[in-house]
Amino acid sequence: MSRSRAGGAAAANWLARLLNLVPYLLARPGIRIADAAADLGVSEQQLRDDLRLLWVCGLPGYGPGDLIDMAFDGDRVTITYSAGIDRPLRLTPDEALSLVVALRLLAETPGVTDRAPVERALAKLEAAVGERPPVAVRIPGDADQLQRLREAVGQRRALELTYYSARADRITTRVVDPLRVVVVGGHGYLEAWCRTAGQVRRFRADRIDALRMLAEPAAPPPQARPRPIERGIFQPDAALPLVTLRVGRSARWIAEYYPCEQVDDSGPDWVVSLRVTDLDWARRLVLRLGPEVTVLAPVELAEAVRAEAAAALEAYATPVGLAAAAAAAD
Repeated sequence: MSRSRAGGAAAANWLARLLNLVPYLLARPGIRIADAAADLGVSEQQLRDDLRLLWVCGLPGYGPGDLIDMAFDGDRVTITYSAGIDRPLRLTPDEALSLVVALRLLAETPGVTDRAPVERALAKLEAAVGERPPVAVRIPGDADQLQRLREAVGQRRALELTYYSARADRITTRVVDPLRVVVVGGHGYLEAWCRTAGQVRRFRADRIDALRMLAEPAAPPPQARPRPIERGIFQPDAALPLVTLRVGRSARWIAEYYPCEQVDDSGPDWVVSLRVTDLDWARRLVLRLGPEVTVLAPVELAEAVRAEAAAALEAYATPVGLAAAAAAAD
């Protein structure tokens, strides 16, 4: 079944099922896998996949005595060690305080569209902790860098940036006319008119290697307007390339991390479709994930990935390439 932008919901449902699975099985030792699958509303194959995942979950240390264990008798399963997952969670004061600080930060972050669940969780935690701890919430990142960017915006001064672009994987120097500084998802961004690109661009503060405030005033053109951030920093557009990937279990995080137009989670390998700023960025993503990802579309992306992988294999086949590989292994 294909679902539009369903990656987050699918991951949440999967996590909830795993958390409930151990106490469910503890209360029904020796239950038939088929009966358990029917009760939980999943296929037998999905339940077996969940059980295989539980086998490598447990307590820190993750040795043989720390992991959840179970016994199979034909088509029946019994939990023999729960690793404490069936017990209510008890937070230490430091753990509770950390969660309170994180939730306050999330509630105060621009772009969070539904604050009600965050505020409810925060109220429950603060009630459990007791008196509201006097902790100042600091936005993560380079505070000095953000302050300098805010000064440039306030003084309406042009900036020269040396910036690392993760999308293009290169460092460039450019002059920009600042519009505003925003914080979204725990990262600070400068939104500015980029004179090189001739467009409004966002520059992540922690990727600015150097900045210099120029004597000239900022002079953004009349069409330069801040872009909405309510739905996040990256907002897919129908004009952007659409990429379709088949992803294995360890790469399913793509459906959670990136805004996807479609997620088909009906099989062991998911099929996800997402818009990308350019195919060069998509090529690097696919190469980084290796065999966990297969490009289904577009054809030019599949060909680019295939060509670069073939070139890498050919380089390893040469004496120089073999020597480099041996040195890296050492």
